[in-house]
Amino acid sequence: MCRRCSVYLVDYACFHHSSDCRVSIASFVEHIHLIPSFNDKSVQFMARLLEQSGLGDETCMPVASHYIPPQHTYKDALEEAEQVIFSSINDLFDKTGIEPKAIDILIINCNTFNPTPSLADMIVSKYKLRGDIHNINISGMGCSAGLISVEVARNLLQVAPKGAHALVASTEIISLKYYSGKNHTMLLPNVLFRMGAAAALLSTSRSKSRFKLKNIVRTLNAAPDKSYRCIFQEEDSEGEQGVNLSKDIVAVAAGTLRDNIAEIGYLTLPLLEQIKFGLSLLARKSLNRNIKPYVPDFHRTFKHFCIHAGGRAVIDAVQRSLGLTDEDVEPSRMTLHRFGNTSSSSVWYELGYIDAKSRMQKGDQVWMIGFGSGFKCNSVVLECIQSASNTDGPWADCIHRYPLDITKVTK
Repeated sequence: MCRRCSVYLVDYACFHHSSDCRVSIASFVEHIHLIPSFNDKSVQFMARLLEQSGLGDETCMPVASHYIPPQHTYKDALEEAEQVIFSSINDLFDKTGIEPKAIDILIINCNTFNPTPSLADMIVSKYKLRGDIHNINISGMGCSAGLISVEVARNLLQVAPKGAHALVASTEIISLKYYSGKNHTMLLPNVLFRMGAAAALLSTSRSKSRFKLKNIVRTLNAAPDKSYRCIFQEEDSEGEQGVNLSKDIVAVAAGTLRDNIAEIGYLTLPLLEQIKFGLSLLARKSLNRNIKPYVPDFHRTFKHFCIHAGGRAVIDAVQRSLGLTDEDVEPSRMTLHRFGNTSSSSVWYELGYIDAKSRMQKGDQVWMIGFGSGFKCNSVVLECIQSASNTDGPWADCIHRYPLDITKVTK
């Protein structure tokens, strides 16, 4: 009677980009050359970053970003939000066959765009959801907010009536996020971020569900100033607003990931791997901090890995830290190449890649890892209970071309 009920992922859907929003690498570079606010150094810096970023020629940006100079109006941001959020929710309703009136809980996360009424209210209005629905709008939580939303949905479902449904929507609206100044540390988001969204349906009913929600671990390292300010929205010396990425971000991310690994390993790894990892940590603390920590064999627990596609450097660092193979990080690299950094929805595009390749089998466990400002590292573990190929998802028209050799593509 005291045990909390299990929570399941019924299914998910991702925003399917249209070709009219596509921005190739050549088009992006040509575009920024024509924007008056960028000087030659800024253009060269962004062009060099893009060439090394791991992004391909089919990533998409909202219509407002294709103007010269780009439009940054509230109306443009609202139109982008309606496009990506409603499209992904429509696809989810079509896949699951659930009626909007059956939704008991609504959670949406978007980092920087917070209109009034809220995005959650916008969804309630669009789909005429019930008046007694529990709706939550999460903002300012960075790229890992999608996994935070899953935890919030789980917590609410576990105290809701049996068979309740929670709708989770994850997106980042970039129409208002464009930085037009000259500070190089604030130009990186212009290069990496692209439009995208995902919707997921969770329930306490196992019937028709595809995954069981196993573990959630959240690690927040916001107490030290170095961590708190490593991803920081602010104005530059000329009053232009943007997101400043500190040089400490790699070190901060590594430390936060290490803390998250310690807890997720305790919950999921076999006993022998836990003992080896624990002894390694003890030796580092008591004997010598320079002792290389033991990297557990996570393949003994997880079949698939969905690492936030924040950039090539992020994926490389996690691959080294966890001792993963190129095949393990293939979904993340291919998602970054095809869709760019879609913020909190990126892990769902990666799950869609695994499904589109028909690699997901019953009993497989998936480890989703998200990073975000603060600094945060969040993990969600899913167990597949019903395999299915996602042939009609965002990868439908291009999965036959993947995987690609990114090292050759981006040279």
